[in-house]
Amino acid sequence: MKSICVFCGSNAGHNPRYRETAEQLGRLLAARGIELVYGAGNIGLMGAVADACLGAGGAVTGIIPEALMGKEVAGRAVDHRALTRIEVVDSMHTRKARMAELSDGFIALPGGFGTFEEFCEILTWGQLGFHRKPMGLLNVNGFYDPLLAMFDRAVADGFLRPQNRAMALCSDEIEDLLAQMAAYQPEPVDKWLKEEKQL
Repeated sequence: MKSICVFCGSNAGHNPRYRETAEQLGRLLAARGIELVYGAGNIGLMGAVADACLGAGGAVTGIIPEALMGKEVAGRAVDHRALTRIEVVDSMHTRKARMAELSDGFIALPGGFGTFEEFCEILTWGQLGFHRKPMGLLNVNGFYDPLLAMFDRAVADGFLRPQNRAMALCSDEIEDLLAQMAAYQPEPVDKWLKEEKQL
């Protein structure tokens, strides 16, 4: 993988482990020569992962809609080092499409609605066969345990195939998650379950 898109919160969260892990991820991507692609903000975990990657000599590309330029203070990381590249786009839809286009894989750190939506959308694209790139949750402090349980419930209740559920890689260790992503081979399977005959 030459580039990884990181979805994460524009807040840092209350637990210091969230920021620490974001910084560790940024440094590790730089050390491995993997470009960071992200939402271009300099606040919260977004700023932490970008700043750490830049500080370790890594390349960082930020994609941001023009409407969020003031809110997310795009173009610079937390300590004001300029991003390697920044693209200002016209909408959130374009932002997500462009991040997907530029990335060889996707990691979600903890975050809020935006992070959940971005990760679930890229999972859906993978399920539909729009891409074959690895997608992983960095489950810091068990943050994603409830979401993983919801995925499992969807399988148990017949809304999701086990093969599609397996597309959502997960680990609480960065190295392990990256290893899973490097070995990722999606199993081709029809998204739709067969309808059960009604009695």
